[in-house]
Amino acid sequence: MTRFYEQHGRRPRRAAGRAAAMAMAAGAAVMLTAPAAHAEVVDVDYQCKTPIGNKGAVSPIDIKSTPSGGAYKLVMSFEKGVSSSPVELGKGAMKPSALIKLGGAESGTVPVAGPPNDQPIPANTPIKISDLSGTYTPKGSGKVTFTAATLTIKALGTTTTCTPSNNPKPSLSLDVKGSGGSGGSGATAGGSSGGQLPQTGPADSAIALGTLGGTVLLAGAAGALWLTRRRQRA
Repeated sequence: MTRFYEQHGRRPRRAAGRAAAMAMAAGAAVMLTAPAAHAEVVDVDYQCKTPIGNKGAVSPIDIKSTPSGGAYKLVMSFEKGVSSSPVELGKGAMKPSALIKLGGAESGTVPVAGPPNDQPIPANTPIKISDLSGTYTPKGSGKVTFTAATLTIKALGTTTTCTPSNNPKPSLSLDVKGSGGSGGSGATAGGSSGGQLPQTGPADSAIALGTLGGTVLLAGAAGALWLTRRRQRA
């Protein structure tokens, strides 16, 4: 038995070494794929000052991001209509824009804008807001939050301003790395719709799961190596 292990002992040790290397690689891969973003739909209670009086409406707001070089394209979506008009708004008569408030590692706002309405909006019906988009360029590094702020609706020569009244929580948080600079952020507004958040979910939980998975795999590899050496001694 001893002679057998002296002749063939290298093979179990090599297998155990390969197992440990695979476990370390798997653990590192899990941690590297942990998302650095978290998004959720948040109800925003907009109180609007219109030319014909005050109106209110609650709309779920979704803010998504897409990395673009050293910046992020932001897309703000409204699931329900906000405010209304006493007269029909023809195609192209309404132009929406908004501000997204930054928090956490940065402060300030990011302007976002959308295209005019592509369909007529009947009188006295909720105004459906198209997706609003803009670009956020981080200056600092750390976790930055994005919260719905003032919404502006321009139509037929009038301006309606809608302000969140329920102190909504952030719709998006990102772990960013900026190029340096003192406070604030570079941002531009766009008029196109779309955009996705490739990875969503609590970043802290994902990292914790990745660490746990790597630890379990390493523990298994260590156990295999210990058993192999014990058999060799036996």
